Amino acid sequence: MIPKVRLIFTSLSLLLTGNVIAQQQQPDYISSLNASNHWVDSVFKKLNRKHKVSQLFFIRAHTNKGKAYSDSVARVIKKEQPGGIVFFQGGPVRQAALTNEYQKLSPIPLLVAMDGEWGLGMRLDSTTSYPYQMTLGAIQDEKLIKQMGREIAYDFKRLGLHINFAPVVDVNNNPNNPVINYRSFGDDKYKVSMRSIAYMQGMQDAGLLTSAKHFPGHGDTEVDSHYDLPLLNFSKQRLDSLEEYPFKQAIEAGISGVMVAHMSIPALDATKNLPSSLSKPIVTGLLRDSLGFKGLIYSDAMEMKGVVKYFPDGEADLRAFMAGNDVIELSQNSCRAIRKIKRAVRHGDIKEEELDAKVKKVLAAKYFAGLATYKPADLNNIPQDLNRNDAKDLVQQLSDAAVTLLQDNVLQLYSPYQRTALISIGSGSKTVYQQQLAQTYLNNVQFNLEKNASAAQVNKLLSDVRGFTQIIIGVHDNRLRPQSKLDFGTDVKNGIVQLAAYPNSVLSVFANPYTLGTLPGIEKAGALLACYQKDDGMQRAATKVITRQITAAGRLPVTVNTFFINGSGITNARPAM
Repeated sequence: MIPKVRLIFTSLSLLLTGNVIAQQQQPDYISSLNASNHWVDSVFKKLNRKHKVSQLFFIRAHTNKGKAYSDSVARVIKKEQPGGIVFFQGGPVRQAALTNEYQKLSPIPLLVAMDGEWGLGMRLDSTTSYPYQMTLGAIQDEKLIKQMGREIAYDFKRLGLHINFAPVVDVNNNPNNPVINYRSFGDDKYKVSMRSIAYMQGMQDAGLLTSAKHFPGHGDTEVDSHYDLPLLNFSKQRLDSLEEYPFKQAIEAGISGVMVAHMSIPALDATKNLPSSLSKPIVTGLLRDSLGFKGLIYSDAMEMKGVVKYFPDGEADLRAFMAGNDVIELSQNSCRAIRKIKRAVRHGDIKEEELDAKVKKVLAAKYFAGLATYKPADLNNIPQDLNRNDAKDLVQQLSDAAVTLLQDNVLQLYSPYQRTALISIGSGSKTVYQQQLAQTYLNNVQFNLEKNASAAQVNKLLSDVRGFTQIIIGVHDNRLRPQSKLDFGTDVKNGIVQLAAYPNSVLSVFANPYTLGTLPGIEKAGALLACYQKDDGMQRAATKVITRQITAAGRLPVTVNTFFINGSGITNARPAM
């Protein structure tokens, strides 16, 4: 006879094993499309033509625009019964509460989406922001990026979200790109692919729907499609081998969604001024047929000037449907667009079977997201859950792994006891960088210089620090979106280069890595660190490298110039001071 305790243990083990097997056997979204689904079929049968079409539309929502705006979105949900909503700026508690309210208004539960390329913090206050993808591109340990994907999925699901329009898989091979840039993992298609897949797998393993964007590749443009139609004037061979490569890899890895960009691409569709999002040869012919993508195809926002400039008054929405998009995101006027598509079906311009197939894919996504057994988001303890210590620790781990030591001729000579100048440029107040360094270099004097300081102020700083044995400088771009060029005054930029040339100087650049190329002479610094963005985690990571608490492990994800090429980076694995 088996002892009672052992019997209980054995039963528990079998139960846990069964749960693990069940989780492993649960199909991903793409696989689920091949299976019959009673819930999808039963919901589909209740839809008339208008409500079929409306399931393909996702509408805009905010929680920072007041009650009148929120009520207007509620009216659209009640009247049009869209398939989903896309949240933008606001707060997490307000968004969860409003999501619950909107779900009550919808006969079929809504898919709730958001752009969270670096987590909820991309859109919401009081939430965790993970590093930008350009920063993540410097990380060599993809397991950290995959773990970040899991944590972001937890945050999304905690607020009742089902889709993250991420990752960005564009290869940023144009330093002057105004819209992708720091949002990309870098300019190497292989590295972009590997990191994109790690991020995607982390999210999808945790049950979140994802979307690779912006197909077929928005990395080599100098026009922002929010404001105009970019021209991608490359050969079909170039596009196939470079821009499309990460999308192919993501599709092979099982990504659940792809978002199509608004770009004119003559090599793929010669129709004048036709955005790729409205092109059947690109959306259906290339993405669906040639690349074999079976998941959800999302249009980029249909309110963007890049698409409505040449196709106004709802024509863009109709063409997006006919091109092969499954979800039409953020129409200028969804009511008008639904009527246009419905009319096209009635007149035979669109086959009913094509509409039905798209609707069933959207309903299958709802089933995959758990909406067949919908439960409202729990409004208790949201701030605590979203700002948990595990998430904060991971942000620091990612920052530590990203910081890149581009050169080092002096750190091994640095002493905690020597007279040290701690300088932050671009910030008028003491920075985390200075505060952290001051804990090691006790004999310090701290200096701050604003980004638009006068020539006299710059010259005074240069004079004041000449007598210091050790000079540690931080360059801080405090803009929320770090661009390729610093918005510093000319005198300040010249001052940075002069400081770099001082003996025993150490320089950390908390800015877009492309800014290194705008400071000629910066390569003369005794030690130089690329730190990618202004965040406190990166400032702490830089101080850890300088004080030899950690080994620098990051590698430059882009080529800046002949001094700083993709993959640059050295280690400083020396005993701590």
